[in-house]
Amino acid sequence: MEFKDVLAISGMPGLYKYVAQSKNGIIVEGLADGRRMNASATSRVSALSEISMYTEGEDIPLAEVFTRMYAYTEGKEALSHKESADKLKAYFGEVLPEWDRERVHVSDIKKALSWFNILVAAGMTEFKLPEEVEEQTEE
Repeated sequence: MEFKDVLAISGMPGLYKYVAQSKNGIIVEGLADGRRMNASATSRVSALSEISMYTEGEDIPLAEVFTRMYAYTEGKEALSHKESADKLKAYFGEVLPEWDRERVHVSDIKKALSWFNILVAAGMTEFKLPEEVEEQTEE
């Protein structure tokens, strides 16, 4: 599974892997439970590779944030997204010191930690964007 195939669907918990196109939308598979389902064409579906995090400088792709978290946790799951707001902010500050404290909300941090933990539990170890994968194959 590649990072570009991992999807978040608005209004639905967890993360999903793209499987195929269907007549009424797309077929996805839950990373946590492996169940397949149809995500309708009206659902807001976001590829994690298209999401970025606000920082004090330029925005950082979520893949880079997850790579830093993976290095910080040494390949283990991160802090639970259910911790207190102060703990979450402190933890995120250690992983990504330059995060924008005005534009990134606690709910964003919770979502990032939850998604990271789902991906690590599913066995993902590399968080590469599509252009990074292309550059490696050209070398």
